[in-house]
Amino acid sequence: MFKILFFMFLAIPLIEIAILLEIGKVVGVAYTIILVIGTAALGAALLRQQGLSTIAKVQMNMDQGNLPATELIEGLMLLVAGALLLTPGFFTDVFGFLVLIPALRRRIAQTFLANFIQSQIDIRQTNVGNTIEGEHWESDSK
Repeated sequence: MFKILFFMFLAIPLIEIAILLEIGKVVGVAYTIILVIGTAALGAALLRQQGLSTIAKVQMNMDQGNLPATELIEGLMLLVAGALLLTPGFFTDVFGFLVLIPALRRRIAQTFLANFIQSQIDIRQTNVGNTIEGEHWESDSK
């Protein structure tokens, strides 16, 4: 896991720099900066809208007595999307904007939730029958 995180923290900034340099060559430095700021502003506006919508869904489910598990996962995904969109660069913006597509975000959240529930069931089935019976007593001798 550490190797994957190390690779990501090394590779993503290098990819971002390379993309920024290439776009800067094509459209110029000023337009590249404007594009980076524009994508961040657009992302923040969309993120605000999506976040408020998700909060409303959470409240509606709770009012109906339902567990808003999918919506809570979507909220966490929106938090990550916000971080990606506010990070300067286009590579991270692509992933941030993908999370802002409601149908895609919902599908990812439902898949994650289904896999999590299945893994919990598998763990419980694996641990059945692992109880060891015995007796315990304390001794006064030291």
